[in-house]
Amino acid sequence: MSSAPPAAASVLNGPSGQTAHAGLTLLALATAGAVVSVQQTLVIPLLPRLMAQFDASVTSVTWVFTASLLAGAVATPLLSRFGDMYGKKKMILVAMGLLLAGSVICALSGSLGVLVAGRALQGTSAAMIPLAIGMIRDTFPPERVTTAIGVVSATMGVGGTIGMIVTGLVADRVTGHQPMFWIAAGLAGAGLVLIAFSAPDVGGRTGGRPDLLGAAVLAGWLVCLLMGISEGNAWGWSSAGVLGLFGGAAVLCALWVLVELRVREPLVRLGLLIGPKSLSANLASILLGFSMFAAFTLISNFVQSPKDEVGYGLSGSVLDVGLYMLPSTVTMLVFSALAGRVAARVGPAFTLATGSFFAGLSYLWLALSNAHGYDMLAFSALQGVGFGIAYAALGTLAVQHVPMDQSGIASGINSLVRTAGGSVAGAVTAAVLSGRTIAGTSVPTLGAYELCFLIVAAGAALAAAVAVVHGLRHRPRTS
Repeated sequence: MSSAPPAAASVLNGPSGQTAHAGLTLLALATAGAVVSVQQTLVIPLLPRLMAQFDASVTSVTWVFTASLLAGAVATPLLSRFGDMYGKKKMILVAMGLLLAGSVICALSGSLGVLVAGRALQGTSAAMIPLAIGMIRDTFPPERVTTAIGVVSATMGVGGTIGMIVTGLVADRVTGHQPMFWIAAGLAGAGLVLIAFSAPDVGGRTGGRPDLLGAAVLAGWLVCLLMGISEGNAWGWSSAGVLGLFGGAAVLCALWVLVELRVREPLVRLGLLIGPKSLSANLASILLGFSMFAAFTLISNFVQSPKDEVGYGLSGSVLDVGLYMLPSTVTMLVFSALAGRVAARVGPAFTLATGSFFAGLSYLWLALSNAHGYDMLAFSALQGVGFGIAYAALGTLAVQHVPMDQSGIASGINSLVRTAGGSVAGAVTAAVLSGRTIAGTSVPTLGAYELCFLIVAAGAALAAAVAVVHGLRHRPRTS
């Protein structure tokens, strides 16, 4: 079994002060993870307001959210690779610095284009989560790794809810979007300082050269794919523009595979993407990413829909969106901490399947019953149980079979596909909502939302099935 490096062992396993230092390191990583998650959801409750402010369509404004995910999908494997090459702490500081810079640009923005550019820069900080998971594996004793990964993974949901609550509190008192991003800048600065003084700089260094060509081609085919999905309803699914984008995505994807196979030190090692033990973890990750990020945009718009005017929704405010998601924060924190014990008994694969089942159940609830506030609260609590368990197990499943000096890039690839799934979710749900509208308006029908909830539930159910198959195929051998 792998053990913590000597530098880490002396800190975390020594006779005095080790518990406090380990706790401080975990606090620093969890805080930084929460800050990264805050920026991902900070704008979601503002999307209806941004449509009016910039006189833009729902498809255009959705790019304020999607651009962040897309940038994260490209930056995550690149910075994760840099983490294995030059040190994970250095790259975490780079990610937090980029988040700070992007937040300032968004706070100063006066147009949709500049806001999207700032959001893309913010999105590069998504690499912080896999870097943190790699650092945990480098520094913590093996028996504490799963629990520590669970705590950091839970910050994705906790920070997301905090972001929506902060936005709601501020949005009730201001009319513009700028104050929210000044808050994000302040949080990013605080997280950067905490990491700088609390997290250890340990772990091996692999050296090498970055695969910049692979990063550029990856960005190209992801942009083509997401633009094709986003503009399908507006341009027509059989139009030359949409077909051209899908064709371009296919060609660039094939080119990207060739680049990664030929380059000496690829951005994404395809063995870690589609290897026997990696493929199922990455399939589950993309499906869970689809489910989690789809919920962010769907719930925000649904809660704020005026029931008296459109016949559905909860007529809630921006703040109500965050308050309805509070049960998710609580259950996610509790069950992510318990996931380590569950994984120790049944293995991370079956733990992941359990979490995915509860996540799917939450969306099914909302698809079948969504007329009252208690429906949203029940959904929120179940969702927190599901993702609290699932993401803790997923982080362990992604790295447990790889050498220590590849843990950063393995976790980064897993995060890449999860973020890619989230990017596709934003485009797919926007296409469904804009394609099924109330006659004479651009307002989605109730059926459009329920169809989206069913699609998301199906994604979580497929993640559970993939995890069960993985668990059955890769059972630990007993003597």
